[in-house]
Amino acid sequence: MNNETLIPDLAARIADLVREIMLEIRPRLVHAALSGKRGEQKNTRHSDNFLSEFDLWMHQRYKEALSEHIPSFVYASEEADPEVIGSDPEPDLCILVDPLDTSELAVRGLYGYTHIMIYSRTLARPVVSVIGDIFHHIQLYVGARDDEGIDRAYMVTADQTEYVLDRPSNASLSEALVTNYLMRPDARFVPLAQQSDFLTALSAPSTGDKKKGRIGVDFGSVSLCHVAAGLTDATIEFAKGFAIWDLAPGHYVLHAAGGSVIDLHGQPLSLDYGFDSLADIAAAMNPRQKFIAAGNASLADEILKTLRA
Repeated sequence: MNNETLIPDLAARIADLVREIMLEIRPRLVHAALSGKRGEQKNTRHSDNFLSEFDLWMHQRYKEALSEHIPSFVYASEEADPEVIGSDPEPDLCILVDPLDTSELAVRGLYGYTHIMIYSRTLARPVVSVIGDIFHHIQLYVGARDDEGIDRAYMVTADQTEYVLDRPSNASLSEALVTNYLMRPDARFVPLAQQSDFLTALSAPSTGDKKKGRIGVDFGSVSLCHVAAGLTDATIEFAKGFAIWDLAPGHYVLHAAGGSVIDLHGQPLSLDYGFDSLADIAAAMNPRQKFIAAGNASLADEILKTLRA
């Protein structure tokens, strides 16, 4: 970050680290896209997910780079079991990392994201979250707890211009752009297409006879960051659910920006992920969470009323 950054110190240092690693990985991914050499690996941890040599490289690169900024922490990466880094056997901080999200698209040069969330086990909540967008001008979304204990959200572009995120959408459903990770035909797209009440409500006229509602595709934590920035109005996941790596970093950014994240019973999702012990952290990596994330609570509730479980 620049010397006059608005972002609190630890978050600014992690944001710089993410920017540095994106700069390193970007030309490798472009080469993979143009050469067709995508480095696919057998995924023994998540058999239905794409895994590349680039995921594994970033997993190791982050582990080494983070230790230069934080002496001891639990490293909870998507690509390995949680492990303690440093000399403290019970460090306060747990660092959740998805090294390369949407990697099957990243190796095609289309979309690629990277997630880091720092969680304080003492506070039982996140204190820093950084989501990096590898290929676009808007490069970073940041959530951070400041010195006064207030959560704040930011967006940073490639030229290091910083924006405070505190005015997410106030749209209603009939005028909203709602996104969903709909790329998998059987597991994601078909269940979305069957949500007839939701699609009808989204297609209703909003101003006069004009139909403004739209459905779009989005990915992992960055989908919640897009809501935080007001670039989209809501994102939904009701079919399979998101793993903690894909949801938690963006959840914190949207929380800090003032948005709403609820489960399919209408209850707000807690920022306490129960990272009490190494065993608890490992167990938290397995469940999936269904949710509605919106720029305002009214829109989240409006969407919920149209969805069929």
